[in-house]
Amino acid sequence: MFYEIRRYQTRPGRRDAWVRYMEEVNLPFQQSLGMVVTGSFVDEEDPDGYVWIRRFESEEHCQKLYDAVYGSDRWQREMRPVVEQLLLMDRTVVTRVHPTPASALR
Repeated sequence: MFYEIRRYQTRPGRRDAWVRYMEEVNLPFQQSLGMVVTGSFVDEEDPDGYVWIRRFESEEHCQKLYDAVYGSDRWQREMRPVVEQLLLMDRTVVTRVHPTPASALR
């Protein structure tokens, strides 16, 4: 099992719109396809910073969910253009982490 921590930078002043889009559209869509989202956060020190965390059981599980979400017609035609309007895509940072033996997230 591993977690993916995704840090996004919204376009200046667009974070509230991004959070609404994530909570009303993107997260429900991804979860409906089996994605496990363990957290969604705004950055206290950066007015345009946003972080979310997803959990995967294995690399195969991750690839299956990536294909289902990002390969879907809905993502390509409807959602991706909105995401690109709200985020600075070149500022995205994705970190994969594995919980330690004593982690509460095992």
